[in-house]
Amino acid sequence: MLSDVSLRLRIFLFFVLLACGGFAIVSVALAFGYRSALTEGVANGFILAGIISGFGLLGLAIGIWLLFDENVAKPIQSLSTTLRARAHAGVDVKVDTHSARFLGDLAHAAEAVSLKLSSTTTDVAGMVALETDALVAQREQLAAILTEVPVAILLISPEHRIVLYDGQAAGTLAQIAPPRLNAVIFDYVAREQLIAAYNRLVKTGIETKFKATCPDRRVSFDARLKPLQGAHSYLLLIDEAHAMIAPDDTRPLTFDFELLADQPTSDLSQRKLDQISFVIFDCETTGLLPHKDELVQVGAVRVHRNKIIEGEHINRLINPGRPIPSSSSRVHHITDAMVLDAPTPKSVVNEFHHFARDSVIVAHNAPFDMAFMHRHGNQMNITWSHPILDTVLLSAILFGTTERHTLDALCDRLGVTIEPALRHTALGDATATAEALCRMLPMLAARGYTTLGDVLAQSRKHGRLLDDLN
Repeated sequence: MLSDVSLRLRIFLFFVLLACGGFAIVSVALAFGYRSALTEGVANGFILAGIISGFGLLGLAIGIWLLFDENVAKPIQSLSTTLRARAHAGVDVKVDTHSARFLGDLAHAAEAVSLKLSSTTTDVAGMVALETDALVAQREQLAAILTEVPVAILLISPEHRIVLYDGQAAGTLAQIAPPRLNAVIFDYVAREQLIAAYNRLVKTGIETKFKATCPDRRVSFDARLKPLQGAHSYLLLIDEAHAMIAPDDTRPLTFDFELLADQPTSDLSQRKLDQISFVIFDCETTGLLPHKDELVQVGAVRVHRNKIIEGEHINRLINPGRPIPSSSSRVHHITDAMVLDAPTPKSVVNEFHHFARDSVIVAHNAPFDMAFMHRHGNQMNITWSHPILDTVLLSAILFGTTERHTLDALCDRLGVTIEPALRHTALGDATATAEALCRMLPMLAARGYTTLGDVLAQSRKHGRLLDDLN
């Protein structure tokens, strides 16, 4: 009750200050106007009084607005974003009760509600964790069994997208291009060969063998299509003896069975955020001028359904073909000796282009990183037609333009931890940005921005932030 009275008293005093300030300004203006009227005439006196009153009231309004903005508007905005982060992104961030001290008991009440929510969420998470541990153990057993089978296994959806692949399949696909969950299988197997085999499979309903090659004919192998009961999805099996499979033991069994049920619209801008694959990347360079400096490292990870896809990443050192300045090495710790035998920028850019196919590209301050990609892409006739999201702008949408939007500030706000040893490494920064994105996507959806088009439209409203940043 005392806090409630205190808040109401502050609001009352706010209006008293406005009234008293206005009265004082008008009184002073009339006094100066009266003096002017005695010496320069009544008309001049009225004009002077009006000018002083106008500017005085304008100054009072600005001053009151600044007080209101600093002590009421900003704390309310901060409080709302904190509550949204805790409710929708599972971020355990403490409510800043000090900055909201002029809001009475509102901040403390919000903290109590969020603590209760966190307690309930923790209890539920504990129960879910027990079930998850059992599922993880079963998945590991399944992966171990599949590894012993001398066949690479892929599960393909009716839309010919990869729903599951094991470590052996990852080793096979890697000979062609980076393996990607939800990728169109035609990125790895020539379309006409697979469609012909698939049509035979649908017609006969029995296992179909065929000779498969990759789209550019560099890699070929014997393959089989096996139908699954009651669906148009199918298994693609590749014989180890013919594919020269090099199993990737570091890559887990990768799958998302919900992809079998997904039927997203062909218009990417109208897709729900949880139906989109995102590729989050970061670059380390020889300097800060994209038109003349060069890449020395590219790191990228993939996100689908608000989760980082384990095992799907790029982490490449690059030989820039020139000495790396010591000032740059002090930031990213990459030296000339480390990149002596590394691939060229163009080969890594080409690899990243394939890795990002059919995905939305995300970066923190994307114009800087994409400038290098566009420069090399233009030289190799690569078109970057991907939609681009920038986490700087997503931060502005959720937390307001007055907040700091550096990667460190964003991660701190969302409870994302960047290991010091990984900060300013391409993969480390890309992973941190991806974790921040996974927390922001449900927050955006909760604000009503549920499709990619919604988010892009909101991002364009804050485009000047990037102009200022660069």
